[in-house]
Amino acid sequence: MERTDDGVELVRRALAHMQRRSTDMAPEPMALPVEAYVDPDRYRREVEAIFGRLPLALALSIELPEPGCYRTMSVIGRPVLIARDREGRARAFLNACRHRGSPVCEEARGKTPRFVCPYHGWTYDLQGRLEAIYAPDTFGAIDPADFGLTALPCAESHGLVWVSLTPGAQFDITDWLAGFGDELASLKLDQWHLYDQRELDGPGWKVAWDGYLEAYHHNTLHVNTVGKYTIGNLLLLDTYGPHQRIVFARRTLRELVDKPESEWDAAVHLRKIHSVFPNLSISGVLGDHCLVSQVFPGPTPATTVTRQTVLAAKKPESESERAATDAFSTMVRRAVEEEDYRIGRQIQAGIGSGANRAFVFGRNEPALQHYHRFVAQYASAGAP
Repeated sequence: MERTDDGVELVRRALAHMQRRSTDMAPEPMALPVEAYVDPDRYRREVEAIFGRLPLALALSIELPEPGCYRTMSVIGRPVLIARDREGRARAFLNACRHRGSPVCEEARGKTPRFVCPYHGWTYDLQGRLEAIYAPDTFGAIDPADFGLTALPCAESHGLVWVSLTPGAQFDITDWLAGFGDELASLKLDQWHLYDQRELDGPGWKVAWDGYLEAYHHNTLHVNTVGKYTIGNLLLLDTYGPHQRIVFARRTLRELVDKPESEWDAAVHLRKIHSVFPNLSISGVLGDHCLVSQVFPGPTPATTVTRQTVLAAKKPESESERAATDAFSTMVRRAVEEEDYRIGRQIQAGIGSGANRAFVFGRNEPALQHYHRFVAQYASAGAP
């Protein structure tokens, strides 16, 4: 599928599909055994190979606006601490004291000049170096250089902080993005206002993520939310290694049929979804608002936690601006929590019934096919 950054060309593609009642398509349908969704051994292998080793976008740069700001989280059971040091560099560590493993930071976010373990008072600077221990004369001689926080590979790029959960691993973020960096850069994520952030419990990783990758369900499941604005079963797909740019057409696209190309505005009539493998979706749904979704596998194949971050182009000041942002926030939460994840839980619960031995992805679901092929590729390789 041809890549293009030209909005006019994207509109041409979308209009052609709309008029033919078609969509971008894969060569043929693809079947995936239901064991891929429920088998616990397969789940552990895939989660470790993909989420445990590949670079993950764990935070937005705007979550760490200045030196001393930090963010903590648990990702596939591993405690992570991300902080911006005094020089402005984002760093990531395992959030575990090198004395006895207690978290050195218990709050989810904040600002501090240093981290002090609440158990025995060991103190670390923003670069993870051990600064001091409590009662050193009685503890005994140790080399502080040997007891810094365990660092995780970390890079900051395109308004995102990328982390690998494997200490000592190496990654080049430019290589990992496989040409997708320019797409992400166009979003200018470091210039948005973070309006709200929440966590939603959902069905299993693959059941949850499948819903982010197709428009086939928009006219049925989302008839009262996003489906009111998009043309169902119309999707444009461009791929960049494992990553994907998905484009949905808004119903207003019909207004362009008789207009000259000079009057086309792709930003008004198309909705871009930037899908970063394996779990990040950035959706510019309504001009001044953006939804960032990060889907993290839970402890079992049937559970996930989704971090939803609502961004506004600028901080809402007036009553009408706040009302518009609240309305967007409410809509995207409802679409995911009450629609996608409600039916996703039903799907997850029914997998063991024996009704299906495999799930089939149609030709009109090419992004799903692309995603699951890369899941299989990375799981079989065991490493990038």
